[in-house]
Amino acid sequence: MYLEQCICSVIEQTYKNFELIIVDDFSNDKSSTLIKKYVKRDSRIKPIYLNNNIGAAMARNIALQKAQGKYIAFLDADDYWYPNKLSRQLDFMQQHNYAFTFTAYNRITENGIKISKVHVPSKITYYKYLKNTIIGCLTVIIDREQTGYFEMENIRSSHDMALWLKIMKKGFVAHGLDEVLSSYRVLSGSNTSNKLKSAIDVWYVYRNIEKLNLLLCIWCFINYSYNSIKRRI
Repeated sequence: MYLEQCICSVIEQTYKNFELIIVDDFSNDKSSTLIKKYVKRDSRIKPIYLNNNIGAAMARNIALQKAQGKYIAFLDADDYWYPNKLSRQLDFMQQHNYAFTFTAYNRITENGIKISKVHVPSKITYYKYLKNTIIGCLTVIIDREQTGYFEMENIRSSHDMALWLKIMKKGFVAHGLDEVLSSYRVLSGSNTSNKLKSAIDVWYVYRNIEKLNLLLCIWCFINYSYNSIKRRI
């Protein structure tokens, strides 16, 4: 439904030197037809059509395996970037030689109406991020030459969180640019059930991936819950 706006937001970037890898995770709508239309128009688009649905984390990993560029950015089909997103953020990274950056973003309704702006701090470290998962996946750019190759954890909804923690645990700091360069769409399907599943996955990351002790898990989870609610106000 929103895929065309998403694709256009990338190919209309003021920064032109990129490849756009689109993974069609065995969609049952007209996504593949739309993708093929834009492939004919823009040679920078590299489509991957999967024969079965493998989920967001594994689909992203396939794209990461195919990616040729120094910098890696992410964008889901429901969301979109602003025209200067890549140029502004890459300037920010190159000016300071940052390996891992993220930005502010707007939360919008299904119809594109602004709900709120998510402000971001100037930097966030491993232990701060455990308590405040403020990094929006659609805002991230990573210099893979500095961090080395990486992939997402194969979990349901917090694979991006697990990846940011993995990178920060290697000693990298995530640097924030408090400028809105993208919009995140809050869908009606984002209901209490999905929020509960996300919370369960966050707990899984704490205990099974990061191996935190129980008391630290509880403390981080309380802070995570508080900060998640605050972002939605």
